[in-house]
Amino acid sequence: MGLDDDAREYHRQDPPGKIAIETTKSTNTQRDLSLAYSSGVAAPCRDIADDEEAAYEYTAKGNMVGVVSNGSAVLGLGDIGAQASKPVMEGKGVLFKRFADIDV
Repeated sequence: MGLDDDAREYHRQDPPGKIAIETTKSTNTQRDLSLAYSSGVAAPCRDIADDEEAAYEYTAKGNMVGVVSNGSAVLGLGDIGAQASKPVMEGKGVLFKRFADIDV
């Protein structure tokens, strides 16, 4: 097999994609879920509304980046479109996580 075939096989492996979201807090009980979302999430939201710096205390803001592309200039691939650029964007996310422990 060549590099292209190996890359296709690598990307086809389950689960799809190269990145995932995992919870950092307990979500085992109904109370946990209420704290994580409705209605418990309102208290930290109000704190952030009062002081935007509180976002660093309550959220992943301090260790998260977004990787976005419209697909018009992707590496050596050129204008391949947003959907086709997704494996490259996921790959960038892998590099952020692997080498800097930054979440995407």
